[in-house]
Amino acid sequence: MATEITVPQLGESVTEGSIGEWLKQPGDAVAVDEPIASLETDKVAVDVPSPVAGVLSEHRAEVGDTVEVGAVIALIEEGATGAATKGEEPAREEKKREESDADEPAEDGSAESGGSQTLSPAVRRAVLEHGVDPSTIKGTGKGGRITKEDVLEAAKKKGDSAPAPTPSPSPAADSSGAEGSGRSEERVKMTRMRQTIARRLKGAQEEAALLTTFNDVDMSAVIEARTKYKDTFAKKHDIRLGFMGFFAKAACLALKDVPSVNAYIEGDEIVYHDYVDISVAVSAPNGLVVPVIRDADKKGFARIEKDIADFGKRAKEGSLTMADMTGGTFTISNGGVFGSLMSTPIINPPQSAVLGLHRIEDRPVAIDGEVKIRPMMYIALSYDHRLIDGREAVTALKIIKEAIEDPTRMLIDL
Repeated sequence: MATEITVPQLGESVTEGSIGEWLKQPGDAVAVDEPIASLETDKVAVDVPSPVAGVLSEHRAEVGDTVEVGAVIALIEEGATGAATKGEEPAREEKKREESDADEPAEDGSAESGGSQTLSPAVRRAVLEHGVDPSTIKGTGKGGRITKEDVLEAAKKKGDSAPAPTPSPSPAADSSGAEGSGRSEERVKMTRMRQTIARRLKGAQEEAALLTTFNDVDMSAVIEARTKYKDTFAKKHDIRLGFMGFFAKAACLALKDVPSVNAYIEGDEIVYHDYVDISVAVSAPNGLVVPVIRDADKKGFARIEKDIADFGKRAKEGSLTMADMTGGTFTISNGGVFGSLMSTPIINPPQSAVLGLHRIEDRPVAIDGEVKIRPMMYIALSYDHRLIDGREAVTALKIIKEAIEDPTRMLIDL
């Protein structure tokens, strides 16, 4: 008996998605609750699990197709066995797959996954480029799946300084008419999430009156506090004490004192909030996502650090939900983890401000008439000038600076 696999509910106000990746191919055995496809929405990638055990018999949609909630995307023959035990027809299907994937390793025999694992196109491409054996890689993605980052990390450990040459399509003649130059191009369709990110960020530039103000922060006090208490903190709370907790709490002080930075424009009205929900920009395999720390102003350092660590882990696994990223009154983006010295971050609509953090580096500064070396960080506040005046933006950023340079302010609410 064939069971129809339909597009599940994707979240409030989300009515459609697109097929990002087929995790199972026709003829593959499928276990109960095993993901067979990955759906991309505007914000997250969602796995579609099988409600029954059997064999996937048919795809009803192709990668890249837009599918609505409730649409049938696949059929599974309930109770059937895999291609290896079913005779000639599955064998022909398997042969067809082998021929089509002749130039690409299609499965991972990693013991960690307990058997074969279908690799995504991006992962297969990375495996080919770096000459890494996928069976030796421990997957960190959802369900133990191997991610592109896992392949890159394995290549790094292997000492892969230069990608291995890979087969490429015959390049088109260049502008001079020469052929066989070895140059090629690859066109990859933008994911639904990347299209949404592009649309929202461009919309923010066109709609808001964006302006950025800068300051620099002496990180000595925070570094000293972390060094002094990190072991005790980790032992008590079972979480690492990072910098983001300090900046989240410092931002809460600033947003309470300058409420317009925590507000947004809706039509011809200004919406103020008596709570602080901080969106934290996190890098995920498919793009930047911004999960929300709810009621950050009421949470302690440990709870904030645990929320951030959980978001980072689930972003890498691809298991963040729409609810995790809904709302938010203010955003913090840390480009410093990638080595950025200074940037002008773009606000996350409908929010009106975003705090940008950057790398810490030792610089000479004048202190009481003397030049001393201090660990300094540039911080930036981009804001919507339609709502936030320059004085308010500068004041908010100054409050954050003062709280970081004297963390006691965060304890006594100054």
